[in-house]
Amino acid sequence: MQPNDLPTPANRIVCPECGNDEEFYEVAENVILTTLYTQNKDGSFTPLEDTSQVLGAMKLLCAQCQKDLSMFHQRFSEMLF
Repeated sequence: MQPNDLPTPANRIVCPECGNDEEFYEVAENVILTTLYTQNKDGSFTPLEDTSQVLGAMKLLCAQCQKDLSMFHQRFSEMLF
C-alpha cells in the first residue's frame, strides 16, 4: 500500500473556493505583543521572553486564495498538536 492509497480523513478542512486542503493562515486581530530584551555589552539586544494577548477575533484563511474560512476555526483549533 502506498501513502496515496490511504483513505482521506472525512474531517479535513478543504477550501470551498480553490480546493486547498494543505496550507492555511491563522490571523489574530487586535494583538498586543510584548517582548522583554536584555542589552548586551556590545550594545546589541537579545530577546528573553515573548508574550502575546489576542484582544480581537481569530480568523482562518486559505493560504492559496485567502478565502475566509473562519467557520472552520474551531475545528482547526481542536486539531492543533
